[in-house]
Amino acid sequence: MNHAPAEVQRDALLGAMPAIFVLIWSTGFVVARYGMPHAPPLGFLTLRYALSVLAFGAWIALVRAAWPVGRAQWGHLAVSGVLMHAGYLGGVWAAVKLGLGAGTVALIVGLQPVLTALWLSATGGAHAIAARQWLGLLLGFGGLLLVVGHKLGAGEVTAANFALAAFALLSITAGTLYQKRFVQPCDVRSANAVQLAAALLVTAPLAWIEAGAWQMHPELVGAMAWSVLVLTLGGSSMLYLLIQRGAAAKVTSLLYLVPPCTAVLAWLLFGEVLSAQVLAGIAVTAVGVSLVVRGG
Repeated sequence: MNHAPAEVQRDALLGAMPAIFVLIWSTGFVVARYGMPHAPPLGFLTLRYALSVLAFGAWIALVRAAWPVGRAQWGHLAVSGVLMHAGYLGGVWAAVKLGLGAGTVALIVGLQPVLTALWLSATGGAHAIAARQWLGLLLGFGGLLLVVGHKLGAGEVTAANFALAAFALLSITAGTLYQKRFVQPCDVRSANAVQLAAALLVTAPLAWIEAGAWQMHPELVGAMAWSVLVLTLGGSSMLYLLIQRGAAAKVTSLLYLVPPCTAVLAWLLFGEVLSAQVLAGIAVTAVGVSLVVRGG
């Protein structure tokens, strides 16, 4: 009986984790808008990864967390880290640097559940795609066109920044599926440290040859602090735990909630337009992706 309140509190925290994750993950696109005017994207991410590895290292040493066992586990963590950090974040931040709005890039990468469901069905990881799921696919891409289509002539969406956002989408999808398939359960802190170190090894050489100057600014400092302390230590850890605890399609279904949340944050902070067409596109995409991941 004495342990009941503690168990209830633990269950409540676990139940709230998906909602907290969505809110934290949505701020990543906003932070990119704050940081990118003052630093090159890969340079920013390289420093972010280095500081995050140091932070996780201190945390691991403090609590004496166990490190992953075996070369295979380290290798799988490294591959998933390169995909989910270097590939995904590199694509997102570079797209924002080239002028893509926070809400737009969030919507593009928010199509991850569609790709995840397609892959699981094609590889026998789930049932064949049902008629309801095909409807969801059409609605999802139709919603994307509603949001992005009217911006093609306005100069926000270009071939370059759209390609970078699509690369980020493919990277986070592949990384999530790879981690769920190959990474064995281990301590979330040491696992994140290995993943970030691998991403650092890939990003640092590219940042060295990257063009762009650093401008010390309060927004840059704030973006870096939030990226390391909240997004990496908090958001990335939650994503790792969610993937470890749930099926890939169920976990990625959370991400269709990110674009609406990001669009509202971008509207509040940057004045990005929330027209009726944009709102309709967000709603249609959310419904479409929901049909894909829940249908069948």
